Formats: sequence, C-alpha cells, structure tokens
Amino acid sequence: MSSNHKSVVIKIAALLLQQQQRLVTAESCSGGLLAAACTTLAGSSAWFEGGFVTYSNRSKNLQLGVSEALLASHGAVSEAVALAMVNGAVERSFATVGVAVTGIAGPEGGTLQTPVGTVYIAWHLAAVTGSVIQSRRFTFAGSREAVRQQSVATALGGLHDLLQIA
Repeated sequence: MSSNHKSVVIKIAALLLQQQQRLVTAESCSGGLLAAACTTLAGSSAWFEGGFVTYSNRSKNLQLGVSEALLASHGAVSEAVALAMVNGAVERSFATVGVAVTGIAGPEGGTLQTPVGTVYIAWHLAAVTGSVIQSRRFTFAGSREAVRQQSVATALGGLHDLLQIA
C-alpha cells in the first residue's frame, strides 16, 4: 500500500469508528486493490466488513444483484452499474458505508464513448438523516496499473470526503 493510501485509510478508519459505521467494497477493474488497501491497516476488522470482487457481469448479477437488463442497457462500465454495485454491496452486507469501482483499466477494451481509463466510482453512506449516494465518472491516464492505483486513490479520497460531511 502506498504511503498516500495508508494515510487516507487511517483517516477513514478513524471516521468510521467515530461514527460507528462499517465499510464494504464492490470492485471490478480494481480487482480487490481497494479492499487490500483497507485491510493492510492493522485492526481493520473493527470497521471493514468485507469486499466483493465482481469482475464479470455474471458476478455483478449474482453477488451484488445488478440486473442483467441494466448491464445490457448501460454496460458494465457505467454510472448506473456503479450505483447498483454499491447499493447491492451495502444491502448484502452488515455495512452502512459502501464504495464501488467499475471501469476499463486497459490496455484494451476501450471504445470511443468509453475509452481506456474510464472509471465510475459510487459511494453510499447510510446516515441517520437518510442515505447519501454519490457517483462520478473519471478518466485516468497511464498504464493498467496506473489506472487501477488512481481508481483506488480516488475511491478512498471520495470516501474520506463523504465521511467528513456525515
């Protein structure tokens, strides 16, 4: 885990513990790197519930409940699927906070509409005043590993920001 990831994860852990919340991850293109970044921190079992690595559409459907119709109409790399992934992860776990990542890390697989480096990240926070659900599209540059690392850093940063306003 990079030192930058570690410092953000330490802050996220403190906020989750303070708010008595638990985190779940749902990952596609990051392939478990987000969960790994969280669980590298000793004591993470106090706030990290678990993670889903759903690389295929079938896994997204079976593990997270992302409908086949949604996958067919929007594609796996879309805002709608990222939102369905994060909502499915929270619904299928004991977590109250979730983050989902889906994208095209490359080097192949991109299209004109969805080029390599396109990543959608969605966050879900169940709060006393109601759930906060956010998503964003990002376009990251560089190698496959660079896109995956940028996805993790951005997902963690967004999670930290969301927890600060909770």
